[in-house]
Amino acid sequence: MTAPSTSSPETTPAADPFAGAEPVVAHRPWPRFVLQDAAAWTALAMALGRREGDLVALFADADAVHMAVRGAIAAPVGGVAVASLPVPDGRFPSVGAHHPPAIRLERAIRDLYGHIPEGALDARPWLDHGVWGTGTPLAARAGEPQPADYSFLPVTGEGLHQIPVGPVHAGIIEPGHFRFTANGEAVVRLEERLGYVHKGVEGLAAGASLERAAKLAGRVSGDSTVAYALAFARAVEAALGIAPPPRAHLLRGVLAELERLANHLGDIGAVCNDAAFALMLTQCGLLREEVLRTADAATGHRLMMDMIVPGGLARDVPADGTERVRVLLSRLEPRFARIVELYDTTPSLLDRTVATGFVKPADVRRFAAGGHVGRATGRDFDARRDHAYPPYDRIAPIVALREAGDVDARLWVRIDEVRDSIRLIRAFLDELRAGPVKAEVVPAGEVREGIAMVEAFRGDVVAWVRLAADGTVARLHLRDASWFQWPLLEVAIDGNIVADFPIINKSFNCSYSGHDL
Repeated sequence: MTAPSTSSPETTPAADPFAGAEPVVAHRPWPRFVLQDAAAWTALAMALGRREGDLVALFADADAVHMAVRGAIAAPVGGVAVASLPVPDGRFPSVGAHHPPAIRLERAIRDLYGHIPEGALDARPWLDHGVWGTGTPLAARAGEPQPADYSFLPVTGEGLHQIPVGPVHAGIIEPGHFRFTANGEAVVRLEERLGYVHKGVEGLAAGASLERAAKLAGRVSGDSTVAYALAFARAVEAALGIAPPPRAHLLRGVLAELERLANHLGDIGAVCNDAAFALMLTQCGLLREEVLRTADAATGHRLMMDMIVPGGLARDVPADGTERVRVLLSRLEPRFARIVELYDTTPSLLDRTVATGFVKPADVRRFAAGGHVGRATGRDFDARRDHAYPPYDRIAPIVALREAGDVDARLWVRIDEVRDSIRLIRAFLDELRAGPVKAEVVPAGEVREGIAMVEAFRGDVVAWVRLAADGTVARLHLRDASWFQWPLLEVAIDGNIVADFPIINKSFNCSYSGHDL
């Protein structure tokens, strides 16, 4: 498929993409602009391709497409901005033609809304597997169903063979298909196919009450329920101008760091288990279970689900709950130190993790990969610090950075973050004072929009919401960090042996459910 001519008036890049754009007054805290024409949209895409900023999100409405960006590209308008382009004819210039991280997002837009990215490098469906019974379910008019057949990219070469894996896997894990092309045992290419756990989140959210939408957001990816609920709550609070009480902010930080602890402990053990070192899985599993039991005692739910709501918290954490958290930290810290020592002094284990699954720094920067995937390759970004929100605006995290970009580096970032989460939780608890945990949430009586970015254990989660005048949700988009991490897994396996895919895959631990919407 060829790209449209750049000489046409619709696609000629503008000097300043935001010049003359109309600001949307009801959008908070970062600005949203309605672009004048498709040329400004293309100019943004080309600037992303030149690495003048990061793509934060790319999503759609029935009549428009939206691109959230950050960094130098958005510096003239505050550093983070949303650009919107009306699509009355259902077409828009492809962002992915200039900036590859947008390709899968564009394919999802086409599946859900039917908007066609002109000049796109890949026109195949992404979320639609041909089983919905209809096409473009969120468009103004339903489209034709997609065919069930899916064409993987062609493979040619001497001595190459393919190994299909999934979507059903051994063990209790989510479904995803991996198509390996190998020469003997060496992988020369991996192609993923996801979307098997598409749940129709955006359709379910339309018209939902804030209470129902908060529950829905917290179930997009169950291991990140606190992060998703927090992102949704903060987006709503920004839209309505609500300030939660100080106690709620501090307890939100405690819950977020407990979630980070539980998941990092589980991942550290699981990575080592894929290197046939089951002892680490057992020991980390015991610590993770203690975190989950403490969370249950403090909040009434092991995953702390439905605790965070717009305005603050659904309920307070009693004094005996916060004391249980303090006891947990005192028990966990010395035991975790022994686990780290065991990892660092086991040569057979390090032989499997060091120099395995390398990701290039240039690829990490291009995809703006967050979390342990980005920070293990030197990308110094953490939403808790770089877009500081309470309580991290007062007590900042120490951002863990490594440079090697391999399985070992991704493991060490997790180790460093476990240590810092212990520090942060103690600091939040020390600041905790008695008081209310929820502010009143009142509909604005007019359409309002909000956006928020929070740091989940995998990386940055973005929530964008449009509220109707009565306070119900007119539109909700949630973006998982995995959208920009899954493509890097494809390059991380290159040159490694097929048998190392499980350990590389686990060192990423991307979310299927969070990605599949």
